[in-house]
Amino acid sequence: MNTPAPPAGEAAPDRRVLRVSGRDARPFLQNLVTNDVAGLDAGAVHAALLTPQGKYLADFVMVAEGEAVLLDVAEALAAPLARRLAMYRLRADVEIAETGLHVWRGLGPAPAGAVADPRHPALGWRRYADTPGPAPSIDWDAIRVAHCIPESGIELIPDSSYILEAGFERLHGVDFRKGCYVGQEVTARMKHKTELRKGLATVTLDGAAAPGTPIERDGREVGRLHTRAGDRAIAWLRFDRAGPGMIAGAARVTLADPA
Repeated sequence: MNTPAPPAGEAAPDRRVLRVSGRDARPFLQNLVTNDVAGLDAGAVHAALLTPQGKYLADFVMVAEGEAVLLDVAEALAAPLARRLAMYRLRADVEIAETGLHVWRGLGPAPAGAVADPRHPALGWRRYADTPGPAPSIDWDAIRVAHCIPESGIELIPDSSYILEAGFERLHGVDFRKGCYVGQEVTARMKHKTELRKGLATVTLDGAAAPGTPIERDGREVGRLHTRAGDRAIAWLRFDRAGPGMIAGAARVTLADPA
């Protein structure tokens, strides 16, 4: 008897999966998160939970599980996210619990039960299983850098980052038509009333510079390096100060996409 081959993909060991269940699970999340929960009927949804002041707390991939919703979130943010959601529960018929499910991810043809990563096609697919996947082998950081996709705890800092500066509109993480959610007023104001003067961008490096190195121009700090892959990196920049002549440590820094 032949043993079936395991599904394609590999482990995402730094992720945890929460389950939000109960009669009010979807309306409960709809009132809190940055994206429209109705999108779950068509596939996975990228969303975030913000502070009332509009600052990032956690982002996650939401996946329908019947009437329940799975939240695929960075391991370090899973417990704080569960506690914050519980604060908003009040009398809603909602339960929030960690599932013990393992996150698999991969590129190429998706196996049965997988969902497309909603942030960007280059991130492939995600799948949730009772067993852990094989050790990671794909250079996901290189993919993130190439497409300027931020990661929790690196480019996305709880109680500090703003999601529009982190590119959430481009990464399908916010819906400006869904109505109210926590932090919606500040986010909408940033969208409609101001021009973003700072945020994340992919830069090209010529020389040695480690993540965390400040970026300077004409003797003034204009940003900071984050994830680096080869001669490219994700950088946080003051767009009104960035331009020719930027340096980070011993490296010359240029915008990969000057536009």
